[in-house]
Amino acid sequence: MVKVGTPKHEPVPIGDVATPPFVRLPDPVCLFAQRAQRFRKLAEDHDLKPYLLFLAGLCDAQHRLQDGLPPPDLPEAAALARAREYGMPPLDHDRFFADPVFKSTLERFLSLARDIFMPEAAASALALVNAAELPNRYEMARAVLANTVPDGQVAEHVYVAAALQVHFARLAVGLDAASLVPVGDGACPVCGGPPAASMVVGWLGAHGARYCGCGLCGTLWNYVRIKCALCSSTKGISYKEIDGASASIKAETCSICNGYLKILHQHQNPSLDIIADDVASLALDLLMRESGFRRGGVNPYLIGY
Repeated sequence: MVKVGTPKHEPVPIGDVATPPFVRLPDPVCLFAQRAQRFRKLAEDHDLKPYLLFLAGLCDAQHRLQDGLPPPDLPEAAALARAREYGMPPLDHDRFFADPVFKSTLERFLSLARDIFMPEAAASALALVNAAELPNRYEMARAVLANTVPDGQVAEHVYVAAALQVHFARLAVGLDAASLVPVGDGACPVCGGPPAASMVVGWLGAHGARYCGCGLCGTLWNYVRIKCALCSSTKGISYKEIDGASASIKAETCSICNGYLKILHQHQNPSLDIIADDVASLALDLLMRESGFRRGGVNPYLIGY
């Protein structure tokens, strides 16, 4: 393991200096297809190849299920205005309820998931979700949103989490990005969820800026660099990586809260994906656990780590 010295910002290319946008909303039409492609690329010669290919299949199903799916109902204008006024997420996941559109999303996803090539254990978990009554499925959804998935039931909840990702991404894209405001450090300004990881981007007008990425709705929001996204401390920040591994993915650790959040240097590798590359860099999580740090990122495909 390498411990990077005093944190430094990379130089910003002349001509790219600008105020980065506060948020970038997801585009569910292409988000999951691109993520599936990234999972397949990462699977090549990877120790986690079977799991990464399984997740690629899940993402394919997430992409396909959107065809013909009814549009989700956004909150009324008055509710959106109140959320903005009081600094609350307009799609607060704590207030989630299973409306007919989510019911259709979940049922269609579970149907498409049957065609995914998967290990026997994953197939058994899918069968359990398919056999569950609707109230039980909705309880699973609430457990995913609250990050309280019971031990021993992780596999079943992955399918429900995948449907929730689609549902919330489709809701998020219908919002006005310019109307969104910060709702608290480490909280998605759209749904209030925690980040899965963060990344330093190379976008025109935002080169070198850091964005946290929501593991639920897929929204990216601008966040100060060299600041803990878990406890907001600007002290005790350091970076760790695995010797010989890609330098584009590091763990940003905080000695104040003893937590860490991965930081992906997308400006160095534009193909990086918040969810896929977080999973593929599981070895870094294992190393951080051995070092006594707790994982702060919440990724539905890494429940339990």
